[in-house]
Amino acid sequence: MEERVYLLPQEGNFYKANMNCCTTVSHGKLTAEQVKEVYQSRGYQIAAYMDWEKYCIHGELYAPDFLALAGFSAAVGKKGFRINFYDTNPDEMREEKENCCELLSKGSDCIESMNQLGFLASLSLTYHSMVTYEDYKELDGLFAMEIYNYSNDVRELRGYQPQAYDEMLRCGKKLLCLASDGNRNEYPFEHSLNDSFGGFTKIKAKELTYEAVIEALKKGDFYSSMGPEIRSLYIQGKELVIKTGPVQKIYVKTEGRNCYIKTAQPGEILEEARFSLTGKEGYIRIVCGDENGLFAASNAYFLSDLPLEWLKEQV
Repeated sequence: MEERVYLLPQEGNFYKANMNCCTTVSHGKLTAEQVKEVYQSRGYQIAAYMDWEKYCIHGELYAPDFLALAGFSAAVGKKGFRINFYDTNPDEMREEKENCCELLSKGSDCIESMNQLGFLASLSLTYHSMVTYEDYKELDGLFAMEIYNYSNDVRELRGYQPQAYDEMLRCGKKLLCLASDGNRNEYPFEHSLNDSFGGFTKIKAKELTYEAVIEALKKGDFYSSMGPEIRSLYIQGKELVIKTGPVQKIYVKTEGRNCYIKTAQPGEILEEARFSLTGKEGYIRIVCGDENGLFAASNAYFLSDLPLEWLKEQV
């Protein structure tokens, strides 16, 4: 049997994360403790606290079944790019990080300075910021961008931005993609305009520790979702194998115009799709949609970066 190349790792556990929480530290309506309580009650194990220009660690929230990622969110450069900064190790360079928000005055160059302090930078809310591809294609030092922000979807119908992600990939930016709530909780949970529990990232890590989760984020061992699940993703020989929860559509987006598609017949569901790769796809990224119009999206995988022996033989 031909060896499998796993795009999502075979080992580890999936942990559900909101990668963009706002609290009363900035313009959110819930305290950090309340965010932990309500998200845990909905099956989340991770919350990234991204308060506006307020760097917080929230170490008091750490527990064996819950992880609080430290960081903050800010507008960067003359164009006002919204960037989420995730601290990869809050125990390092703590004194320097106390005033890290002051680095933002350096404009977009501050991303590199934040990288040196140990932050991962993710582009957020491109449509909300009213910036265009010509603006953000020059950004360097990013590890990811938000492909979905539920709060922005609720408030402005600008939350889902796969085209922006593909534009960045096609200009050579090998970014990962995240989904989050960006929740402010200005409305009660039962209200139709409440902005919690709509976008999340499933991170596959060896264990629920800060170190293991950050390692998984850096490696791209996660996928983004509004609801559907991507359970397994690997290449065996020239065949791409995708296993999901119940969905209606499975797409494989590529660097070019074409994509691979499998859809369920009326009254049926899909939980698996297999596609033959040619080696000319450039990159592949998987998108699956359910009957409610909700999507899950994998990160983009550039075939040239994968250990595919058959692809090397084609060169």
